[in-house]
Amino acid sequence: MDKDLEKFDLACTYLKNDQNISAHNLFMSLAEDSMKKESFKAGVYLILASECKEKQGKDSREEFGMAAKYYLKVAKKDPASSSYAYQCAARCFLKSGQVDLAMKVSEEAKKHVSVTIEEKRPIVVIDDSPAITLRLKSYLEQLGYDDIKIENDGNSAIKLVTKLINDSQNPLILLDMQMPDMTGDAVAKKLLEKKPDLSIILITADEKSNPRVRKTIGFGSTAFIQKPFTINELKNALDITEQNRIR
Repeated sequence: MDKDLEKFDLACTYLKNDQNISAHNLFMSLAEDSMKKESFKAGVYLILASECKEKQGKDSREEFGMAAKYYLKVAKKDPASSSYAYQCAARCFLKSGQVDLAMKVSEEAKKHVSVTIEEKRPIVVIDDSPAITLRLKSYLEQLGYDDIKIENDGNSAIKLVTKLINDSQNPLILLDMQMPDMTGDAVAKKLLEKKPDLSIILITADEKSNPRVRKTIGFGSTAFIQKPFTINELKNALDITEQNRIR
C-alpha cells in the first residue's frame, strides 16, 4: 500500500512537471498492479495515463479503451457496483472513439440501478466553512440522514472518526480539501491508515485534475464533489459511495 502511494505521488509529480513519459509509465504500472488486485483504482490510473499521452500531443484512445474494458469486467463481476462501473465504461468507450459501444453500455447501466439502502450510516462532515456545513446538513437531512456529525478541523475529525471506528461503526466521510490545521489529503491518509475501506467523499473548489485532489483520490476516496454543488450532485456521490461499499 505504502509503495503504491509513493509511486502514485511520484507519478503526479512527474505529471505536474510535464515529465509526461515518466508519469505515463508509472501510471500504467500502477494500473497493471491494480487490475491484478481487481481494484477500481485501475481505471483511474489508466485515465491518468491517457492524460499524460494527451499532454504529449499523442493519441490516448488506447488507454481509454483499456479502462473501458476493465470497468466492463468489474461491472459484470460485481453486482454491487455494476451501475457505476457501467457508467465509467461508457464514458471511457466514448473517449476512446467507440460511440456505439458507449451507447450500448450506457443503456446497460440503466438496468442496474442501485437498491436504496434503508439503514443510513453515520456521516462525518469535515469542513471549516459554516455556510458549507449548514448546506450539507440541510441536504443530508432531506436525503434521509439523521446521524450527522460536524468537525471544523482535521485533528478533531481524526479523533472522532477513530472513536467511531473503534466502536465498530462504519462512518461515511465528507471531507473538504483545506482545513485550518492540515490539508484534506493528509486527513484522508491518516483516516485510511486506520480503516483502508473507509468511505470518503471529497468536497473541494479545485478541479479533479488538481495534483492534491488526484493524490487524495489515489489514497482511496470513493467520490468527488466540486463546489458549488447541488443536492442532486451530493446524492449522486452518496449513491456511488454506497455502490462501492464493501458488504
